[in-house]
Amino acid sequence: MKRIFSRLWWDLQLAISMLVVITVLIIGCKEKKEEIQVPKEEAVEEKALTGKKVVMIIAPQNFRDEELLQPKNILTEKGAEVVVASTSLETTEGMLGAEIKPDMLTGDIKPEDWDAIILIGGTGASVYWDDSSIHSLLNETVKQNKIVGAICIAPVTLANAGILSGKKATVFSSEVQKLKDKGAECTGKDVERDGNIITASGPQAAKEFGNAIAQALTE
Repeated sequence: MKRIFSRLWWDLQLAISMLVVITVLIIGCKEKKEEIQVPKEEAVEEKALTGKKVVMIIAPQNFRDEELLQPKNILTEKGAEVVVASTSLETTEGMLGAEIKPDMLTGDIKPEDWDAIILIGGTGASVYWDDSSIHSLLNETVKQNKIVGAICIAPVTLANAGILSGKKATVFSSEVQKLKDKGAECTGKDVERDGNIITASGPQAAKEFGNAIAQALTE
């Protein structure tokens, strides 16, 4: 009889032990399942420049790499759509070796489609200094109260288009007199903004130039 009770006791203890183990496993699996549950999708915060469109004009050769790439990166990271335009759709090489294939031709740019039109510098940018079609584009952009920007020697194009007269502006040091001859007030700053017109003096100002454009687009 004692053996029977002893066997029953051990069977009961074994059953209890197994029940405890099973309970622990169930609880553990439940907790693990809860841990790996995919969280509900959180609302993505809209970037500051979402919906804004910017076209950046480069020369068909010898544009300045960082004057294009640094502002472009700043604007796209903030949500803007940025495209590159030139007089040719052939891949062009920057002064420092960056290869860029333009997205569109300058002749297809319509100011009403864009929030900002930006001219990039580099030695090749002089090709636009006396380009009447670019001058017309810039004047129409200004009339529509859109943002116009230029960096390095590209502000000379703005001056020759007649839109810097009586405006504060800056430019690469070798071209200061060209702006003054067209009535601009050259401040010598790395970046200068006068209303919707933003100019910058050269590659060292590329990031500040990009931030100034971004700021203007939020206003």
